[in-house]
Amino acid sequence: MRAVIQTVSKASVTVDDAVVGEIADGLLVLVGVTHDDSPEKARTMARKIHELRILDDEKSAAETGAPLLVISQFTLYGDVRKGRRPSWIAAARPEQAEPLINDLVVALRERGAHVETGRFRMHMLVESVNVGPRTIVLDI
Repeated sequence: MRAVIQTVSKASVTVDDAVVGEIADGLLVLVGVTHDDSPEKARTMARKIHELRILDDEKSAAETGAPLLVISQFTLYGDVRKGRRPSWIAAARPEQAEPLINDLVVALRERGAHVETGRFRMHMLVESVNVGPRTIVLDI
């Protein structure tokens, strides 16, 4: 499982001209799933994201109550080492990935996090205003 985590002053995701998730002063979390990921890895990812000390004064979302906007993004596993066309072989199939993204969101909510989400397998418009900017790539 791979996540790109950014501190944002605001972020939103729109599907079919309707905002389906938005946050202010929190974390935008783009998440990709690969073939050997599991519910346990999703729980570990949730803990790491929630406790990541990336906010102001080296605080975490767990400490501050900062909201999270979680968006599935299979393209995080795109491989462009050969040629110019990405290979998606490392990305899990939607049937495997969607339940694991849901497991991640559930695990974050069980930890007390306020989580907004995008819509799996939908064309999404993601807008964000990055703070810092602070961006972390997290692989589990």
